[in-house]
Formats: sequence, structure tokens, C-alpha cells
Amino acid sequence: MRDAPKAAPDPASEQRKADAASHRRAVADALGRIVGSNLFEVPSGPDVRSADRERVTLAAMEMGAQYIWGAALPRDPRGGRRGGIDLLVKDSTGYVPVLVVRHKITDPGQGARTSPLTMPLPDGSRTDPHRKVRPQPRDQLRLAHAQRQLQAAGYARNGRATGGVIGMDADVVLWHDLEAPTWPGGRNALAEYDARFSDRLSVALAAANEKDPLARPSRIVDCKTCPWWPTCDRDLKQGRDVSLVVRGEDAVALRKIGLSTVDKLAELDPLAEGPVQLVGMPFGDAVVLARAWLRDLTLVRRVPEMNVPRADVEVDVDMESFGDLGAYMWGCLLSGKDIDEEQGYHAFVTWDALPCDDEARSFAEFWTWLTGIRLRAKARGLSFRAYCYNELAENRWLLASAERFAGKPGIPKVAQIKEFINSDSWVDLFGIVREQFLCAHGKGLKVIAPAAGFSWRDPEAGGENSMRWYRSAVGMNGDELDVDQRQRLLWYNEDDVRATHRLREWMTSDAMTRLPFAGDL
Repeated sequence: MRDAPKAAPDPASEQRKADAASHRRAVADALGRIVGSNLFEVPSGPDVRSADRERVTLAAMEMGAQYIWGAALPRDPRGGRRGGIDLLVKDSTGYVPVLVVRHKITDPGQGARTSPLTMPLPDGSRTDPHRKVRPQPRDQLRLAHAQRQLQAAGYARNGRATGGVIGMDADVVLWHDLEAPTWPGGRNALAEYDARFSDRLSVALAAANEKDPLARPSRIVDCKTCPWWPTCDRDLKQGRDVSLVVRGEDAVALRKIGLSTVDKLAELDPLAEGPVQLVGMPFGDAVVLARAWLRDLTLVRRVPEMNVPRADVEVDVDMESFGDLGAYMWGCLLSGKDIDEEQGYHAFVTWDALPCDDEARSFAEFWTWLTGIRLRAKARGLSFRAYCYNELAENRWLLASAERFAGKPGIPKVAQIKEFINSDSWVDLFGIVREQFLCAHGKGLKVIAPAAGFSWRDPEAGGENSMRWYRSAVGMNGDELDVDQRQRLLWYNEDDVRATHRLREWMTSDAMTRLPFAGDL
């Protein structure tokens, strides 16, 4: 595997890594200002050996440092573990691991156990009346790994295993009880970690001893960002592996009953009762998808006749956001009957780096314009509908913007937003695609719209790349300002709304009669 071809580093992934490192540095500096000389930082860098960092970390724990930043935990040869943790905090009996991440760790609500960053100790935590835990299973598994290393080294604190997480806002530490039965089946984070680690250790030992491999390639969601995907993709296609058409856990279930290839799955009767119940889709759909994949068909109609709601006046909407910081652009494409408003593309955008107050202005202008279109259509007795592709993103920022900027000029009330997104006027084309098509190569707009004859002007168009363009467009975090990237983002957003428009037109055209129907495969 070491000599196998790897994908080139993904610029967006590399940027996320750099952003995460910058975030951890900012948290370390903030903590240093709070606790002063009580913070011991383990040296790091490309010239510092892992073994040296482990020795320094061990020495810091032996001398009882209150806070240890950048800890490289002592290796656990017997358990087969090595690794580190961003922060170790000491109580009277031992150390507790704390992870620093660049994502949200709580949501509005209540019940989370938190302590302020000024008191990053589990004993200083309380039940937070304003926050609830946002599920982040990977965070807990990373904490469980550090906990097992601390236990093996003899430096874990007594009592229940506990771990903390400092998130994107870096204002509190969220504390997880790693022994609480919060996982499926009543398991706790430590038990879940132990089971997963045992599986991986068995795979690694088999490979090291040159035995028959216990793990073979199988496509899952994370494959698209894995550097080894070119190798696995090649092997899976050569073997015509069943995971190419069904999700990961379903592929495992099918292999157990002898259906390990797309060809074997395609031979079954899609109308008969399946030999196993799948999680991701009805068994019959999996059979049809296998047949579509063998014929290299991107789309197959699930229904004899398409049902796509249309209106006299139509607006396609696409929002651009930057992580959890905010939504900086709302792009709209107006089409249909004339209502004395210029048809075509309209963009409502702020080029102030997020988060910013100007975001309220751009959102208010978007909502005012959209509401005006709805009212004009109604006044003329015309029907109105607005369309998006996968409403989860748009709905999130419609509601969040109304909540965050409540009371500012032009900002609608949350109740108005809810009325709109729950009405027949708001249509999610992604939902229609999911219900009325079977998609052999995915349901993303960049996959589906080309089947309708649409292409993006920018060959690098994509959500991940747009994040890099945005950073340059606003000069974020010291990045060099490149105003040309603003036009690139506008073209990208315009093409997205034109893609949904083209898809809708295509789905309601005679072309659908020429698209294969699942019942005929």
C-alpha cells in the first residue's frame, strides 16, 4: 500500500488543516493569558522528534504541571496505542484530556455540562441552561483514545472517565462523561472506542504478519477525501464491488449473503422480497441501481411520470456560507411571467469578512426582494414558487439569520421564515430528485445537472473550492486580498441557480420520456 498511487493533496482539506492549527494556536494563546505560568507547552515542529515530545510530556506530568499544552502521551506498546491530545488538565488525582476543535460543539438548549475557558476543569463545570450537546461522536472517540493512554501510563484521574472539548467559539469547555450510556444500544464512549480499536488492531496485526487481509476496500462517504481513494476506486471497479452502488453498512450485509458484486445484485428480481433488509434504500431499488450502474446510467426514473411543482413566477435560490461563521451571499434567478421586475440573476452579498454586521444588511435586502416578488405575483393573481437544491442548508441560514439579527432593519421574524419554508411556495428540488429518480452516481447537483445538459463555467466549481475563493475574496485571517475572487464566487453562485432552473425545466420536458424507467430495466 505504501507504493500505491495517492490522490494529490486537496487544497480545501489542506486549508482546513491550516485553519484548525491556527484555531488551536489562538486557544493556546488565550489560555496562556488566563493561567500564565501554569501552562506548560510541549515543544513541537518538524524538527522535534515524537519520542522527545513524549519524554517531555511525561516529565511534565511527573512534576505535576497544572496545564500541559500539545501533549504527546507516552506510547502504550502493550495496547498498541500512541497519539497526543491538545490539552491535559490536572486535578488532585490525575489528568483529564481536553480536545480543541474547529467546529460547533453545542446548540441552543440546555443540559450540557460546561465550564468557562477561565476555569477549564471538570470540577468547575455546571449544567448549562443555554446549551445542549451537539452530537460529535468523533470527538468522544478521540477523548476515549487519550483516556486509555493516560490509564496505561498511570496518569488518568480517579473516578469516572471524563474528557473536555473546546469548540469553534472557544468560550467554554464542554465536558463529556465517557462512561455515560449515550451511544446506541446503551454503550458508552469508552466501550464504543474499545470495540472499534480492537477491530482496527486486528486488521493491522494481520497485515504486519502477512496473513490474509482482514480488511478489503469498501466505498463509504469518507472515501472521497481519502488520499488512497484512487487505489481503492481502481480495485473496487475491477472487482465490480457491490459498495459502488449501496452504502457502507448495506454492502457489508450483502456480502454476508454472497452478493459481493454489482453483477450478482443486478441478477435478482427487483419486485421480489429481498433476502436481507437494507438501511439505505429498499432492496428493489438497490437491484435497479446495480443494473443502471452496469449500463453506465446516471439517472433512472423511479416513477412513470414526473411530478415537479411549477408556477407562473419562479425564483431559484442558492446561499453561500463560510463554515459556521455565517451566510455571505443569497443568489436568486427570477423567471416566468413579467411582474415589472428585471428577470435574471440577482445577488445579495457582503464582502466584509464573516462574522460581520453587514451580513444582516445583505440578508435583509434578499428577504425584502423575495417578499416583494411574492407580493407582486399575488397582486396580479399569479402563482409563485421558490426553489433550492437541498433545503437543509438554506433553511438553516434563513432561520439562523432571523434569530441572530432580530430587530435590525428589514430582518423578518422567525415566524415569518417558518411560514415560508413550510409553505408550498418553497420547493426542494433535491427532495424531488431523491423521490422520483434512482441515481447511480450520487444525487449532488454537480452530478445531476449535467444529465440535464448544464455545465458550470468554472472547471473548479464546487463547495470546497468556494471556501478557498472566499478567503481570498475578503482577505480572511491575513490571506492576501484578491478581489477577482469575488466575481468568481458570483459566477459560481449564478451557475448554481441556473443549474437548478435548468434541472427543473428538463424534469418537466418531453426529455423525461426518453430517460430509462426503473420498471423497464
